[in-house]
Amino acid sequence: MSFADPRDGDLEDDASSTSHHSLLGHASYILLEISLPKLALAAILLLVVPAVLIGGAPKAALWFAGTVWNQVSEAGRVASVLAFLAILGVVAWRWGGALFRATERNFWSLNAALVQPLYMAVREAVALLTERFAPGGFARARRIAGPVAGLLLACLAAIVVVSVGPLPVVIVEDTSPAGLLRAAQDSLRNGVWAVAVYLMFGAPAWSIAEAVAGTPRDLDGGAPDGPATWRIAHLSDIHVVGDPHGFRLECGRDGPRGNDRLARTLDVLEDEDARQRLDWVLITGDITDAGRNAEYIAFEDAVSAHPALRERMLIIPGNHDVNIVDRANPARLELPVAPGGALRRMRMLSAMARLQGKRVHVVDRRARRVGPTLDAWLAEAGRGAALARFMDEGGLRAGMAARERWDEAFPMVVPPPAPDGLGVVLLDSNAETHFSFTNALGLVGMAQLRAAEAAMAEYPAARWLVALHHHLIEYPRPGAPLADRIGTALVNGHWVLRRLRRVAPRILVLHGHRHYDWMGRSGALRIVSAPSPVMSAPPGTEGHAWIHALAPAPDGGLALLAPRRVVVP
Repeated sequence: MSFADPRDGDLEDDASSTSHHSLLGHASYILLEISLPKLALAAILLLVVPAVLIGGAPKAALWFAGTVWNQVSEAGRVASVLAFLAILGVVAWRWGGALFRATERNFWSLNAALVQPLYMAVREAVALLTERFAPGGFARARRIAGPVAGLLLACLAAIVVVSVGPLPVVIVEDTSPAGLLRAAQDSLRNGVWAVAVYLMFGAPAWSIAEAVAGTPRDLDGGAPDGPATWRIAHLSDIHVVGDPHGFRLECGRDGPRGNDRLARTLDVLEDEDARQRLDWVLITGDITDAGRNAEYIAFEDAVSAHPALRERMLIIPGNHDVNIVDRANPARLELPVAPGGALRRMRMLSAMARLQGKRVHVVDRRARRVGPTLDAWLAEAGRGAALARFMDEGGLRAGMAARERWDEAFPMVVPPPAPDGLGVVLLDSNAETHFSFTNALGLVGMAQLRAAEAAMAEYPAARWLVALHHHLIEYPRPGAPLADRIGTALVNGHWVLRRLRRVAPRILVLHGHRHYDWMGRSGALRIVSAPSPVMSAPPGTEGHAWIHALAPAPDGGLALLAPRRVVVP
C-alpha cells in the first residue's frame, strides 16, 4: 500500500518555513541545533576580539607613552613619528578602500545587531500600548512610540555605562600574568562601556532619523493615464529551486513546487511584449531560493526559453542568493573566514555576467564615471580568471579578493541610450551575514551609493530606474507581525533615502524582498515594491506582476503613469 507521495513533501520541507514556525520557534530550534564550538569561535571573532581591541586601545596607548615614548630621545621621537606616518600612508594607499569598507560594514552591523532590533522591539511595544490606551490612529501611535523608544533605550544604556564605568579603565597595573589578565578583563569592560555609550546616543539618533525621514505614503490619487515612452516589467523574489518538485525555504509545503509558476510568468510577459514592447524586465533580487548551482541552472533554462525577454532582462542579488548558509539547516553558522559567503556571491556574479554582462557597465570610482561593461571589466587584469580559480580551489586570500571584486562590481549601470533617455542603476543591498537566521539584513555601502550618484551625474538630463532588493524604509502596516518587519528595511535606509531624495524627480526606486506590492512615496521620492509572482499566491490561485508605464515629465523629470497589472494563472 502506498501511503505517501514524495512529490507532496513532508515536515522536513517546512524546516525553515515562516508560515509553519514562528520567529520564537525558529530561535528555539537554532539554540538546540547550533554548533556550540562554532558559536563560541564566532562570538570570539565577532564580539570578544573587537571589544578587547576597542577597550584595550587606551591601555596600549598609555603603556606606549609610559614605557617607550618617554624613554626615547627627541630625535628618536621625530623618526618614530615619520616612520609611523610612512607606514600609515602605505597601508592607506594599499588597503585603505578595503579597510574603509570593513569599518563601514562593522559599524552598520553593530546597528543591525544592537540598535535596530532593540529600538524596533521597544518602539512596537510602546506603539501597541499607545494604540490600546490612548486611541488616536496608527500614525499617531508611531509618532509617539519612536521618540519614547529612543529615550528609554538611552536611559537603559546610561545605566550600563554607569555600572560598568563610569569611565574606561586605562591603568596598566603590571605586566605579570595576573596583571595582564586583569588588563584583558578591563579591556573587555571598556569595550562594553564603549558600546553602551554608542547605544546611549545611537538610539535617540535612530528615532530622530526616523522622524526626519517621515512616514511613507501611498501615491496620491493614483497615477495618470497617458502614452508610455518606457514600459518596465517589474518582478521580484522568484526563488527558483533546483528540483522540479522542490519546495521553497520560506513557504515550505504552503507554497508552489518547482518552477512552473515562473514559466507561466514569463509566458505572460512574452504575450505582453508582443502586444506592446517591454523595454526592460527587471527582477529585483532573490533569483534563487538558496544560491545553489542547480538553481542558477534552472533559472537560465527558464529564461532561455524566452530569448527576446532575455535580451532585455536585468537581475540583482537578493539575500536568498548570497546569504543562505544552508537551505536544509537554518541553525548552521558560517565562520567569518569561511569561503561560503564569497562563493555564493561569485555564483551570482557569474550568473549576472552570463545574462547581462554585455549590457551593464561597472563604475570607474577613481574617475567617477561609467566604466567598461561587466564582461570587459572581468576580462581586465585577469579578474574573471582569478575568480574562477577561487571558485574551483578556494583559499583565504582568494576569498578576500573575491569579496573585494564583488564590492567593486556594484553599482552596475545601464547608461541611457540618449542624453535625456532612461538609464538603470543596479545596487547590491545585502549585508554580509554568517548565519541563515540573519540572512535578510540589508545595507548599501557609502562607496557604492556615491558611485551610483556619480554615474547619474554624468547624464544630468537622463531619467533613472534605481533597483535594489531591500526596502529603503519600513512601511507602516497596522497589524503586521513583528517577524514581517525584521530585516525588511536597509539598516542605513534613512541615510540612503536622504541621498536619493536629492534627485527624486528624475528617478524611480524599485525593490522587492517582502513579497507584497506597494506604490508610494517618501517625500518626493517615488518607490514601488513588487510582489512575488511565485511566492505571493498559494498553490492553485492566481499571482500577478506589474508593468510600469513611464514617460518624460514636462519639467525634465520622470513621470510615473498608470501601471498595468498582469495576472499569472
